Amino acid sequence: MIRVLLAEDQGMVRGALAALLQLEEDIEVVAEVARGDEVLAAALECQPDVALLDIEMPGNSGMEAAQALNQQLPSCRIAILTTFGRSGYLRQAMASGATAFLLKDAPAADLAVAIRRVMAGEHVVDPELALSALSDGRNPLTNRERDVLKASLTGASIADIAAQLYVTEGTVRNHLSTAIHKMEAQNRIEAARLAEEKGWL
Repeated sequence: MIRVLLAEDQGMVRGALAALLQLEEDIEVVAEVARGDEVLAAALECQPDVALLDIEMPGNSGMEAAQALNQQLPSCRIAILTTFGRSGYLRQAMASGATAFLLKDAPAADLAVAIRRVMAGEHVVDPELALSALSDGRNPLTNRERDVLKASLTGASIADIAAQLYVTEGTVRNHLSTAIHKMEAQNRIEAARLAEEKGWL
């Protein structure tokens, strides 16, 4: 039996995924959690073969949970299951130790097949997303540039961003200017949206 831990914050989706996987003769869902910060404890307790993680969850993200699992329970294979087919997310997931990146809009039958392939030691990635990740290249933004763009998405002023990041307003302007140039955008809001669409924030 392939023992699966399921981490998904939406109760109905989590229940549907669990029910779907329980129909498989060789797959058993041994734990279900709704928060990213519950993943590691549940995994250490039930020792799953595969952890199926959503990206956006309360507590910790699926990426953070994947990193913790990769460090503390390396025998557990990690599959990211998400609605967000962003090339930047794919790169982050692989860097976090995931061996599969699956989209929620894929056919239901693909999920069990992907879990079996992951158990066999394969990497499973949507082909179109893999091509997109290759064509988009690496995230060109520094950590600080990502921080100022993230804050820009909320509509924060330069002064607010400076206070939030404990830097001067001039420093914020410099980071924004560089980020806008890298994203080939007209302004910081456009740069932030483009970076978010690519999964770079």
